[in-house]
Amino acid sequence: MTKSALTLLFVFCALFVWAQQPLKYYLPEISYDEKVPTPASVLGYQVGEWHVSHDLQYLYMRMLAASSPRIKLVEHGRTHEKRPLIHLIITSEKNHQNLDQLKAQHRLLSDPQQSGNINIDGVPVVLYQGFSIHGNEPSGGNAALLVAYYLAAGQSKELDELLDKAIIILDPCFNPDGFQRFSVWANSHRNKNLTGDPQDREYNEPWPRGRTNHYWFDLNRDWLPAQHPESQARLRVYHEWKPNLLTDHHEMGSNSTFFFMPGEPQRVHPLTPPKNQDLTDKIAHFHAEALDKIGSLYYTREGFDDFYYGKGSTYPDVNGGVGILFEQGSSRGHVQLTENGPLSFAFTIRNQVTAALSTHKALLTLKNEMLQYQRDFYQNALEEARRDERKAYVFGEPDDRVRMAHFVELLQRHQIDVHKLQKNVESNGQIFQAGNAYVVPLEQAQYKLVKAVFETMTSFQDSQFYDISAWTVPLAFNMPYGPIDRRNWNVGLLGPKAIVDEVAPSPDMPKPSTYAYLMDWDDYNAPKALNFLLNKGIRAKVSTQAFKTQTRSYKRGAILIPVANQSVSKAELEAYIGIAVYENKVHIYDEPGGLTPEGIDFGSGSFETIKTPKVLLVVGEGVSSYDAGEIWHLLDQRFAMELVKGDASQLGGMDLSKYNNIIFPDGSYASISQAGVDKIKRWVQEGGTIIAMQSAIRWMKDKGLAVVEIRAEKQDSSMQKKNRRPYDKQPDDAGAQVIGGGIFETTADLTHPLLFGYKRDKLPVFRQGSIMFEPSKNPYATPLVYTTQPLMSGYISPKNLKQLSQSAAALVSSLGRGRVICLADNPTFRAYWFGGSKLMANCLFFGPVINAAATDRAGE
Repeated sequence: MTKSALTLLFVFCALFVWAQQPLKYYLPEISYDEKVPTPASVLGYQVGEWHVSHDLQYLYMRMLAASSPRIKLVEHGRTHEKRPLIHLIITSEKNHQNLDQLKAQHRLLSDPQQSGNINIDGVPVVLYQGFSIHGNEPSGGNAALLVAYYLAAGQSKELDELLDKAIIILDPCFNPDGFQRFSVWANSHRNKNLTGDPQDREYNEPWPRGRTNHYWFDLNRDWLPAQHPESQARLRVYHEWKPNLLTDHHEMGSNSTFFFMPGEPQRVHPLTPPKNQDLTDKIAHFHAEALDKIGSLYYTREGFDDFYYGKGSTYPDVNGGVGILFEQGSSRGHVQLTENGPLSFAFTIRNQVTAALSTHKALLTLKNEMLQYQRDFYQNALEEARRDERKAYVFGEPDDRVRMAHFVELLQRHQIDVHKLQKNVESNGQIFQAGNAYVVPLEQAQYKLVKAVFETMTSFQDSQFYDISAWTVPLAFNMPYGPIDRRNWNVGLLGPKAIVDEVAPSPDMPKPSTYAYLMDWDDYNAPKALNFLLNKGIRAKVSTQAFKTQTRSYKRGAILIPVANQSVSKAELEAYIGIAVYENKVHIYDEPGGLTPEGIDFGSGSFETIKTPKVLLVVGEGVSSYDAGEIWHLLDQRFAMELVKGDASQLGGMDLSKYNNIIFPDGSYASISQAGVDKIKRWVQEGGTIIAMQSAIRWMKDKGLAVVEIRAEKQDSSMQKKNRRPYDKQPDDAGAQVIGGGIFETTADLTHPLLFGYKRDKLPVFRQGSIMFEPSKNPYATPLVYTTQPLMSGYISPKNLKQLSQSAAALVSSLGRGRVICLADNPTFRAYWFGGSKLMANCLFFGPVINAAATDRAGE
């Protein structure tokens, strides 16, 4: 018998043994309440035999809640695809009878003004156990069935003590849409005679894969941005309970073993107290002991870190709790041959269950220590706030109140107090005016999170990061802001707490006009309003010059809507204008005539006609699903814009004449045939607009669609002087040159159509990746350039910083009558980069407006 045959025989024997006694394989050998259904009795198969779909998981959780007095099921939201988001509240019957009081008592530990009066002996410790935020990391969501069953039906003194002293919030599936997508793939390709060959189709799901949610977002990076219904609902549950411990069950590459926190010790965010890592280390010993008993390999303190507060395992660290990441080597299907031998789906589930149950043991042992840590965290934070020379942050954007409202809403989702500014105050050389600005005091319970949101960092202990190194939220919103120090602070600056609906009040309706309407392009929702009007068949033009009427001054980008010669009646036009104002809170003004006292008149050729964007978004293998999803989300959710998603490999056979904009997100486009390239060229020559982002620009250059020069890599002189380096330094040296994610400053040409609607000539952008571009040879074709010293927040090596300085952030080429707009960075990063939304809108609406003489001509 061959070695491979012996291996497969071992796999099948192991699976057979496991199938005979699944509960014993997964769970402690204790008595279980027979009135509570087992997973197999509901699913029709043993856990691990098939991948449970979300609908069956949901069904089982409902049946558990109906059969066990220990469980209360709560639906806390719905996904984009309208699947229920649920959590189970699991505790003793006695605690359930007094749940609201216990919750309120526990929450007081997060109130530094009242927590000193609480006797923690009588306070329950709260554990949030969450599973499978990445849909194609399914062992967590399948393990949740067994953990829930154990907690609902198990009969032991240890479990009774746990349920008496703890309240467990069990979230069986963070990402139902992705989880469902992957389960269908894995089950659809399961062989009756299981194969462990990694090349089998079962283990290679197609683009965009099941990791992400409906819009292809990584929900584990959305805890801080919180731009999706899954995250927003989850945060409501989190802050309702203020858990002491949150566990986050993930998977990683198939050849890996099992990871649990602590992570890289030098990569802990400096706002995280040392006690947090001390507790993390103590908890780790419980996992090690449990995994040792079943012979599972594992590791800690390498690879993963606790730096970015937007991840599930790190968000608790800045909210008075402890976050624990579990990473299980993935079978990606039902059984796969790996470097560590055959890896069955059942085994991956077993490790997750084991870690979940060892968490319970740690929780009981460390109960009072964790409760005391929660109290100390908030009390110490308040004391730090009182000593801090900075007393508050002030921000305001009166010309775009919708964007400001989104910012206030994000802060309040994290329980951060935001107040109206009561008196004028100066910060960073700017006057913030009462009534037009808001203030966030540092002396509040969420002091540390406020600092994490507002502060910039450019100095780090390590040069490598598991995720991004900067996320300063006001910079993402392109929001004017600044600190208020002790000298300029007084409580009189604090007005009433902000109410989101009042931050952006509905503007006054314009009076019926017999001549024209004008819409400001400053408003965040202006692209959505314009798209609405264009789709109603209303003609509109954009001003490429500033001008004044008898009543107002208008900047470049103002939208002119003539009353005459429209395809709708005056009454219909008035009604549509009213809808646009009411639904989008945009400012539209009635103008009685076209003669202006200053600047261009309404009939000037400097008003350019706008076409309704017809957008094709290129997707498919080779394309970054994250970047594509972020564009899809912006256009679909924020701009209410119809778009078509076309697979790159199919472009050659598509009718491109239906579209006037094609967006190429970051990615590789090798799947586009030469016939497809030729068709795209003809489409551009006939007047189409391409928006190419990041590495897609390289493809545009190679195919003769854009004139760009990739900036040559400069040699690191410090490395040149060293002929030798220790072998073990190679990964660190290579990692230090990665731009994993930082915030950088650009200079914007506000006269250029791509920057219409912006009022400051400095624009923060988010950069990932090290491909950089030289400014155009045409002096008018580089409307966005990195400044001389561009670093605003985050890590970048000195070599890369020098390389980035004064490189191009946006370039415009032309081919025939068309335009190719190249964006070096993603302006829609993780959907919370509100400051870049207008840039993408301008590409779509105003690309054809760009003067050909202000472009580099391709094909010449």
